[in-house]
Amino acid sequence: MVISLYTSRVILNALGVNDFGIYNVVGGVVAMFSILSGSLSAAISRFITFELGKKDEEGLRKVFSASVTIQLALSAIIVVLIEAVGVWFLNEKMSIPANRMYAANWVMQFSVITFVINLVSVPYNATIIAHERMSAFAYISIFEGVGKLAIAFLITLAPFDRLIFYSILMCSIAVAVRLVYGTYCKRHFVECTYHFRWDKELLKRMFGFAGWNFIGATSAILRDQGGNIILNLFFGPAVNAARGIANQVNNAITGFATNFMTALNPQITKSYASGDHEYMMTLIYQGARLSFYMLLFLSLPVLVNTHYILVVWLKLVPEHTVVFVQLILIFALSECISNPLVTAMLATGNIKNYQIVVGGLQILNLPLSYICLKMGGSPESVLVVAIIISQCCLAARLYMLRGMIGLSSKKYLTKVYFNVVIVSILAACIPVALSLRLHEDFLTFIILCIVCVLTSSLAIFFIGCNSRERTFAMNKGKELFTKLHNKK
Repeated sequence: MVISLYTSRVILNALGVNDFGIYNVVGGVVAMFSILSGSLSAAISRFITFELGKKDEEGLRKVFSASVTIQLALSAIIVVLIEAVGVWFLNEKMSIPANRMYAANWVMQFSVITFVINLVSVPYNATIIAHERMSAFAYISIFEGVGKLAIAFLITLAPFDRLIFYSILMCSIAVAVRLVYGTYCKRHFVECTYHFRWDKELLKRMFGFAGWNFIGATSAILRDQGGNIILNLFFGPAVNAARGIANQVNNAITGFATNFMTALNPQITKSYASGDHEYMMTLIYQGARLSFYMLLFLSLPVLVNTHYILVVWLKLVPEHTVVFVQLILIFALSECISNPLVTAMLATGNIKNYQIVVGGLQILNLPLSYICLKMGGSPESVLVVAIIISQCCLAARLYMLRGMIGLSSKKYLTKVYFNVVIVSILAACIPVALSLRLHEDFLTFIILCIVCVLTSSLAIFFIGCNSRERTFAMNKGKELFTKLHNKK
C-alpha cells in the first residue's frame, strides 16, 4: 500500500496533472473494450474453480486449454476493434489538448498491448486463485509494486516524451509479470500446459454462462470507465487526474479486503460444488462482515483526514480530489458486502434472471450520470449516483438469491447489513466530530488516527463480532503476546 501511494505521488509530479489524467482516461478507453472479455474472464474463473472443487483433473486440463484458446481469439478481435473504433474516438471525440494528442495515441497503443497481455493471463491467474496459492500472488504483487516504483523514478530520466516513456515502461512491467505467472503455473499445476482444444460442448457451456454474465460485466465497465470518459467530455483531463488519484488511494486501501475475498471466493464456489450449503452460507455472512470491517478500519482514518493526507502526500492536489477520494471509499464500503453474494451467484451457473435484474440496474449508472452532468451537476455527482445504485443492487441481489441459493434476506440484513451500519456509525461519530472542531495539522492527524483505531476496534470487537469470533480473537491475541514475551 505504501509503495503504491508513494509511486502515485512521484508519477503525478513527474507527468503533471494533464498528462496523468490523459494516461488514466486513454487507458479507460482501452478498458472499455473489456466489455467483450470481462464476462468470459468470469466464466473462466468459475469453471476452473468448479472443476477443482469436483477434483476432476482431466476436466481442469480441458477447461484451462479452452480458456487460453478463447482469450487468444478475443485478443485478436479486441485489437482490431480498438484500432478501428478506439483510435477514432480518441482523436475525434475526447477532450485532450492538441499538443498532447500525439503522445495520447502512443499511450493507446501501449495500453492495447498491456490489455492483451493481461487478457491472456486470466486463465493462469484463475488457476492460482482456485488452488488458493495466495503466497504466489503476494510475492508477484511485491515484484510488480517494486517494478512500478522503479518506473516512477525512471520517468525523470526519460530520453524522450515522459508520457510515452511511462507507457512503454508500464507495458514492460505487464510483460514481466505475465512471464512470472506463466512460469509459476507451469511448474506447479499439471493442468497449465496449453494444447489447442475445440471441445464444442465445453465451449457452449462457457459461452452460455458468459453470455448472461455479459450484462453484469458490461454494466460494471460502463460505470467505472464510462463514467471516467463522461467526466473527460464535460471537464477535461484535469478531472480525470483527480479521479485517477482517488482510484489509486482506493486500490491501495481496498487491496487488503480484495485479497481476503480472493482467498475466500474459491471456498464459496467449492462448497457449492460439493453441496455443503451450510458452510457456504457461513462463508457468505462472515466474508461480507469481515471484508467490510477490514476496509472500515483502514479507510476511516483516510476519510476524516483526506485533505491533510493529500496535501502531505502530493505536492500538487488537483481540484475535486478530496471529495472524489471520500466518495470512492464510501462506494467501496457499499460494494464489499455484496462481493460474497456475487461469488455465490456465479457458483450456481444459473445467472440469467439475476444478470437481467442486477446488471440492468447497474447499467443505469451511465445514463443517470450523464443526465446529472448535463443538468449542471458537479463531477462528484457521478460517484453519488454509483453509491445510490450500489445500494439498489444490493437489495436486488438479496431478492434474487433467495430462490437461487436459499439465502435468507432477513438473516443477511440482521447478521450483516444492520451490523455493519451500526458499527460504522459508532466507529465514525467521535472521529468525525473531532475533525470538525480541531485545526488541521500534524498533531490533529495523529490524534484522529489514534481515535479512529480505538473507536473502530472497539465497535468491531464488541458489536461487529459474535461471541465465538471474540473468543477466537482473544486467544490469538494471547498467543501473540506469549510469543513476544518469550522472545524477550
